[in-house]
Amino acid sequence: MTPLVVVPALLLGVAAIPARAATTLTVAADGSATYRTVQAAVNAVPAGNTSRVTITVKAGTYRESVVIPADKPYITLEGLGSSAAATVIVNNKPASTAGTTGSATVYVQAKEFYGKNLTFSNDYDEAANGSSQALALALYGDRARLGNVRVTADQDTLLIYNSARAYVWSSYIEGTVDFIYGNGSAVFHACKIYEKRSTGGYLTAANTPASQTYGFLIYKSTFTGATDNVTYLGRPWGAAGQVTVRESNLSATIKVAQPWTDMSGNSWKNARFYEYRNTGAGATLNSNRAQLTDAQAANYTPQKYLAGTDGWNPAG
Repeated sequence: MTPLVVVPALLLGVAAIPARAATTLTVAADGSATYRTVQAAVNAVPAGNTSRVTITVKAGTYRESVVIPADKPYITLEGLGSSAAATVIVNNKPASTAGTTGSATVYVQAKEFYGKNLTFSNDYDEAANGSSQALALALYGDRARLGNVRVTADQDTLLIYNSARAYVWSSYIEGTVDFIYGNGSAVFHACKIYEKRSTGGYLTAANTPASQTYGFLIYKSTFTGATDNVTYLGRPWGAAGQVTVRESNLSATIKVAQPWTDMSGNSWKNARFYEYRNTGAGATLNSNRAQLTDAQAANYTPQKYLAGTDGWNPAG
């Protein structure tokens, strides 16, 4: 599952906006805005920008691949529709032909990215076309935020990599296999997570380095699925993978007896998988489900996961 850094060629012939231009760019596929594609608007952001640039995207479907390069930080993508489902950025490239990150519909290399009120999707159908990673969103830039978004695909929906930190809240994520994964640190707060495959799968695949205290925290969120008792909370892509599920509602889709499993020779028993005060039909206490004590839980909060060395606190 090692991601390959594949950067699609950027569109040519789009002039960059002057440094003193307005910090809001507009996109509409119907031609009613300055740009017809999201990538064209990204291309127009000056390299090395030091302040936020908001790219507003009119409701509609934008079938394209988008790359936000590392030298274009502080970009916001904001859907203008009545809901996140009204503005969709989608493609259908599988990793089998494009490479892992090359398959991502949106690949964010820059820091301080903010996505809100839109959908990131990869509609490659693994059931019809064969199993392959096909990412909707790859976050490689530090201090990313996603609010009120939908991230949908089949296998490997959302990648958080390059030791990036991400805060995701009030959002919806769906997939089949390992669809929240990577070596970064991320908090999913008040999110809805859905296993779409009737035979179940693995919600997370953390590759947290042993030297890194925090991986993924899923906090006050809701887990549902197409079928009961078939879905794993996760498996360790790396031997020291770290995932905490706390104060969340686990539906009957979760495998109650053993919600964690092995991966690629890495034992779930040696990984850092924890739960804390979960509820619902898929939540229980047994020897296969390590629980944090109240004292331990004080160190597994959104603030702890995201603080890093710079004290980042997007959760307020």
